[in-house]
Amino acid sequence: MGLQIKIRIVGRKNGGEKWLDQSYSTYETRLKPTNLEVTTHWHKNDEELLKNVESDESKNHKVILLDPLGKMCTSEVFSENMYNWLESGGSRLTFCIGGAEGLPNELRDATSKSDMLSLSSLTFTHQFARILLMEQIYRASEIRRGSGYHK
Repeated sequence: MGLQIKIRIVGRKNGGEKWLDQSYSTYETRLKPTNLEVTTHWHKNDEELLKNVESDESKNHKVILLDPLGKMCTSEVFSENMYNWLESGGSRLTFCIGGAEGLPNELRDATSKSDMLSLSSLTFTHQFARILLMEQIYRASEIRRGSGYHK
């Protein structure tokens, strides 16, 4: 079994826009030859997200919140952090993306700033943030591998 990354996200999978799924699938396909397995878990509401994050934490999975309060970093730093997070989480890492109202305060308040990441100072839909995250996960794997993808 390889390295497992979960993306936990509040909201609907898509608004009927096929390009969202196609974009995500592009990186999912590119990750197949690696030892990274990325799965997305959609949650109807904050309560469901909280319950599942607590379950991940109880299994010592590393949990990282995608939040505007988080720290921004370069792709190289993200790559290094991602593999460190996977190591500290026993090869298990969970990223959380909030819905239209962002992440629940209960989750933010219980998380240290070092476990929060901001993808940008811009605002994105949760579906688009998922694609950006997936591309960075793929980029991180390519940086680690030393390929020419990241220039």
